[in-house]
Amino acid sequence: MLVGQKIGDSDARLTVPVHSSVSGTVSGIVDIEVPGGKRVHAVNISNDGQYELSSDATAEGDPAELEPSEIIKRIRDAGIVGMGGAAFPTYFKLSIPEGKHADALIVNGVECEPYLTADHRLMLESPDEVIRGANLARAALQAKRVYIGIEDNKPDAIKVLTEKVSALPDVEVVPLRVKYPQGAEKQLIKAILGREVPSGGLPIDVGVVVINVGTAAAIADALYSGMPLVRRVLTITGGIVRQPGNILARVGTPVSHLVDACGGLSEPLGKVVYGGPMMGIAHHTLETPVVKGMSGVLVYSQAEAKATQPTACVRCGKCIEACPMGLMPGTLAQMIETGRYDLAASEHIADCIECGCCAYICPAYRPIVQAIRQGKAEIALRKSRSA
Repeated sequence: MLVGQKIGDSDARLTVPVHSSVSGTVSGIVDIEVPGGKRVHAVNISNDGQYELSSDATAEGDPAELEPSEIIKRIRDAGIVGMGGAAFPTYFKLSIPEGKHADALIVNGVECEPYLTADHRLMLESPDEVIRGANLARAALQAKRVYIGIEDNKPDAIKVLTEKVSALPDVEVVPLRVKYPQGAEKQLIKAILGREVPSGGLPIDVGVVVINVGTAAAIADALYSGMPLVRRVLTITGGIVRQPGNILARVGTPVSHLVDACGGLSEPLGKVVYGGPMMGIAHHTLETPVVKGMSGVLVYSQAEAKATQPTACVRCGKCIEACPMGLMPGTLAQMIETGRYDLAASEHIADCIECGCCAYICPAYRPIVQAIRQGKAEIALRKSRSA
């Protein structure tokens, strides 16, 4: 195998190809555990340390002259997905349904989760790639303007990107107030454009598409250099990580290798969270491979990982006050816990963005987000079975 060589693909609609991130020999197909606990098949490649590039990983022509359909095709061929955590196929997001139109592209540089700084570093160190990728995505959408949203606790990134786009009349950097969850699509659209995505709707319903800054940089890398998505920047941090920082890591690398590169741990591992502390997924091991949507790794000591036992809901209503979507999170969780899935669906459980504000504020330490996630998955499963 060579770097950038395709090793897997599917005809399913919401999929993208997988490419080798190293050069070496395929030693077999193995069963591995990915963030979230799901076990999947993976191609195990013995790295020869040469990192020899595949002939497929080369650019063809000037990307600025490509038709929208060809841009979208190349984005899919490069295996690009949302780099903010959701890992939704980017080509599909840029393929506008018939009857819809996007007049604006928002590039999300908010990174509002505590601890995470990968997007911040990317904007500082690769601003040209972010801008070039954003313009290619805008061309694919045939949108009029690009807005790059950045919270104002990153003044250096705002300054760098503002200077870079000063000669581009259709690209604007928008400083935003620090407010969690400012980086959620619907909140970002409201903050920048004043448009409100309807309940059950998508950003395209109000003429907007949102992509992460990492996704924009990956688009530029793929179309200008020919390199598919085989690496990403992620934050390695936590109180027991000796030298926390941001690492440009190859997809498939065991997270334990990255922690070792950061000096290892000063205390025994208690818990690891893949993603941010609010929306990330707790896990029990560092032997999980880096995946495309992994924005960070938070490592906790055994003392920090000690869980507080939940008690009965005290009906304080704090979760309702905290919910940015105007839902009743505690009530929705109780509906799921008692098996009332149809009622939860009718009360707009699908609008939950799983930001974690409700669980964070809950004085009874109720696992509200976990219950809502489980409920949404069960409702989707029942819907697919009845289709």
